[in-house]
Amino acid sequence: MDNDEETVKVTRNYQVTIPSRVRSKADIKVGSIVKVVYDAHENVIKIIPLKRMRTTVRLGRKVTVEEIEEAAERLLDEATS
Repeated sequence: MDNDEETVKVTRNYQVTIPSRVRSKADIKVGSIVKVVYDAHENVIKIIPLKRMRTTVRLGRKVTVEEIEEAAERLLDEATS
């Protein structure tokens, strides 16, 4: 197993930057969705990249921005649960 380890600082908003070497190996890009899990057994935090699911819908009508946002939120909730 090829492990990479780097130290990063937690910002005042409790954010961390995933180092580029790790992002590259995990194929994490801008807009990627990741799951953050605390593993109590190992006492570690894991960042798990989720596969993107592209959904195409043909409605035959115009769609409002609100409908698109609601659908996106539903899909995101499904992907992260």
